[in-house]
Amino acid sequence: MNQEITQLGLSERHFGVLLSPTPRGARLARRLTTAHLLAWDLPSRTIEAAEQVTAELATNAATHGRLSGRDFLLELRRTDDGRVLRIEVTDTRGDRLPGLNPQLPPPDAESGRGLLLVEVLADRWGVTQGPVPRKTVWAELDLVRPVSSLRVNMPN
Repeated sequence: MNQEITQLGLSERHFGVLLSPTPRGARLARRLTTAHLLAWDLPSRTIEAAEQVTAELATNAATHGRLSGRDFLLELRRTDDGRVLRIEVTDTRGDRLPGLNPQLPPPDAESGRGLLLVEVLADRWGVTQGPVPRKTVWAELDLVRPVSSLRVNMPN
């Protein structure tokens, strides 16, 4: 499929789109993420983190998961309880899996920091293999922070 964009679905909890495995497709993934998360009325800090995570995952799909004539799939999902945003990028290079423990590249390296950013920004991330020849790299952002992570300044 050589179309630039094919939208698969849109709802208040799910969005999916096929994009070309190119730098332009990766940029479009980020912009579509921003537009849909704004429409879903998510907090700006969540949108900013999701933009960056999507940009990194889509760039990796366009760079490392690219096969001529095969698009990558971007999906955004909110859980039924509204507590988690899941970002998924599926490509057709299931034979090329990212390392789940990304290492800091040398200081003069021009690339190699994308999954480190994903690890820092996402609450969880991972890879799901299949069906052959696909793999899905996913990241989850908690939309509601646990009470234990909130700080309250109480007067003495």
